[in-house]
Amino acid sequence: METAEKKRILVIEDEAHIADGIRLNLTLQGYGVCIARDGIEGLEQWRTWKPDLIVLDIMLPMIDGFSVLRTIRKEDEKIPVLILSARGDTKDKVKGLRYGVDDYLSKPFDLEEFLLRVERLIKKKSWYEGPMAEITAGHGLYKGDSYYFGDDHIDFITFKANCVAGKIVLTEQEVTLLKIFIANKGKALSREMLLNSGWGYSSDTTTRTVDNFIVRFRKYFEKNPKKPIYFISRRSVGYIFDHE
Repeated sequence: METAEKKRILVIEDEAHIADGIRLNLTLQGYGVCIARDGIEGLEQWRTWKPDLIVLDIMLPMIDGFSVLRTIRKEDEKIPVLILSARGDTKDKVKGLRYGVDDYLSKPFDLEEFLLRVERLIKKKSWYEGPMAEITAGHGLYKGDSYYFGDDHIDFITFKANCVAGKIVLTEQEVTLLKIFIANKGKALSREMLLNSGWGYSSDTTTRTVDNFIVRFRKYFEKNPKKPIYFISRRSVGYIFDHE
């Protein structure tokens, strides 16, 4: 019998052998699993079953995976979505990011890697419903496609930035942290709040990890990293992102 603690995963996949294999392995990990065989059924199950994570194929009958993703994101920006697709080219990955996917794994995939990604996304959702809610309440993560401050520009669709350090490509972790800072502009955020399981770090990771990200941001965006004006330290508190 499914307990209240059991996390629900909706798998929208039309290839029966893949769907059944995913269901078996996720069930063995203790998850509750529901299978939808096409895009329309997937949207119906998402609305009625209220999953904690969606595993989504792109090439689906009735409605393709990208259309399913866009529909979901119009109503829910927080539910984690992991795309599984045989179409692993860069254009599809960029398209998925543009529509709001959280992770992308190409077929054929390694089972252990898939399970680790699922675990990471489930933890990320739990974090945003728990401790992270304190710093996103009333704000949410920054939802725009781009952001300007000073001479710096961040493109959240392509994960690229034009900044004082030149043109750089940002990592997923860097983008997540930047969105949190921007959404909480002018607000002091502690290292403990910023160091969250949504990034997939283990419990023994030290708060020095956050400091390392700040060092990177200062190199990217500050004209003088030793005298920052955007990413500012607050002793015994954490960091503040601010600009005029």
